Amino acid sequence: MHTTRPTLSIGGLTPFTTIDFPKHLAAVIFCQGCAWRCRYCYNTHLLDSRAKPTLSWDKVDAFLQRRLGLLDAVVFSGGEPTLQKGLLEAVQRVHNLGFKVGLHTAGMNSNMLANVLPYLDWVGFDIKAPFARYATITGVSSSGKQPEKSARLVLESGVAYEFRTTVHPQLLNESDLLKLATSLADLGVQQYVLQDCHTVQRLDSSLQTFSRNDVLGNENLIQAIRALIPQTILR
Repeated sequence: MHTTRPTLSIGGLTPFTTIDFPKHLAAVIFCQGCAWRCRYCYNTHLLDSRAKPTLSWDKVDAFLQRRLGLLDAVVFSGGEPTLQKGLLEAVQRVHNLGFKVGLHTAGMNSNMLANVLPYLDWVGFDIKAPFARYATITGVSSSGKQPEKSARLVLESGVAYEFRTTVHPQLLNESDLLKLATSLADLGVQQYVLQDCHTVQRLDSSLQTFSRNDVLGNENLIQAIRALIPQTILR
C-alpha cells in the first residue's frame, strides 16, 4: 500500500470537468508556482511559489478516494506542475488509485517530465512561440530550451498528447505561427491546437482585446499550417 505523502503545493482543485482531459470526466489539481510570467497568463494567483497552499494533499487524496468509479481521470495543472518536487509521488499515487492521469505543462522541467511520463495517459503541452522567441512571451531569457527538449520526450514516449498555442496578435504574428508549426511538424507533432487568447484577468494589462479574425481568421495561414500538421484545430 502506498503510504508516502507527496510534497505538493496545491493552489486549487476543480472537482469535475469535461474539457481538461479529452473525452474523459476528470478532476484537476492546480499546482502552485511558476517560473515564468507569460503575458497572457490568467491563473495569476498560481504564479507565486511562496504562496500558502489552499489544500493539503490529505484532503485531495480523500476527495479522490470518494470519487473512485465516478471520475475517469485526474489532471495535474498549474502553475507549472513539473516544478513540484513531489509531482512524481503524486502522479504515482493517482495512478495507483486506478485513475488515468493527465498533465498540463509548458515543459519547463524536462527531467521531471521524463520521470512522470511512464505514469501519464495524456499530456496537454503549451507551446508558447518559436523556441528562440520564448522570452517575448515568458519574460525569461533562453526559456525555449527546456520546452524543446520536453517536446521531444513527449513525442518519443508514445503517450497521447495535444500541443497547443495561445495566439495574441501583439505577441505572435502570422510569420511566427508558420515558423512554429514548421518546427513542430519537423519534430513529428500530429495533434495541434491554436486557441484564442482571452484578455480577461491577464497578467499584462497592455494586451489589447482583439478579434479572432486578426490572426486565426486568416484562411491562407490556417491552410498552410494544416499542410504541415493536418490535425490542427482552432479553439
